[in-house]
Amino acid sequence: MTAPRRVALVTGGARRIGARITRTLHAAGVDVAVHCLRATAEAEALAAELNDVRVESVRVFRADLCDAAALAPLVEGAARWQGRLDFLVNNASSFYATPVGAIDAASWDDLVGSNLRAPLFLSQAAAPWLAEARGSIVNLVDVHAERPLRGYVVYSVAKAGLVTLTRALAQELGPAVRVNAVAPGANVWPDDAAVLSLEARAEMLRKVPLVRAGTPEDVADAVRFLLLEAPYVTGQVLAVDGGLSVVMG
Repeated sequence: MTAPRRVALVTGGARRIGARITRTLHAAGVDVAVHCLRATAEAEALAAELNDVRVESVRVFRADLCDAAALAPLVEGAARWQGRLDFLVNNASSFYATPVGAIDAASWDDLVGSNLRAPLFLSQAAAPWLAEARGSIVNLVDVHAERPLRGYVVYSVAKAGLVTLTRALAQELGPAVRVNAVAPGANVWPDDAAVLSLEARAEMLRKVPLVRAGTPEDVADAVRFLLLEAPYVTGQVLAVDGGLSVVMG
């Protein structure tokens, strides 16, 4: 009898790093519930492509992660799809500058909502399913969770909270569920150069010991490792940053 395929919910799983995580887990034999909000066309195209490889192995679930009422139903829908949920990847994230003097309640709600509140409540909703499967959570944090990025106060605070949430949930959900995080550095730039200027990007790369930007594959491989190949690892933050965090002051 063939063993049932494992299932992962990947938030923001249709584009950029999220899409690479989806592809990497799918190639490892995991069925993927791809969450999206606005990237519906990209999500559906990715699902169609991967379902051609393995029938009914990817399904798209749309939800606004800043809507607290949408979080538990998102998890429930993903879990009911194949009757199980083995993995949760909290990848979706808002990212933009909020310098002191320009911070408002809307930016706080958006950045903290997507980067911290949603991972907490998604993890809480997923916990019973993950415990039954002896599953795992991986949160996408940031090297700037430890050393804040100038001008990005709220984003840095939210990611710092997600690091602490990772460690707290590792205690709360163990031994049945492992919880870890991946901290990218200069891996995928924002689409809009106004969000992070070309000069800022060049300055960041000059500091990287490996002297290059990372790739979505670098991050996705780390996520796969923590989910599938690290049964005695929990509560850890794996930096995938070319050594940037070593030299950051």
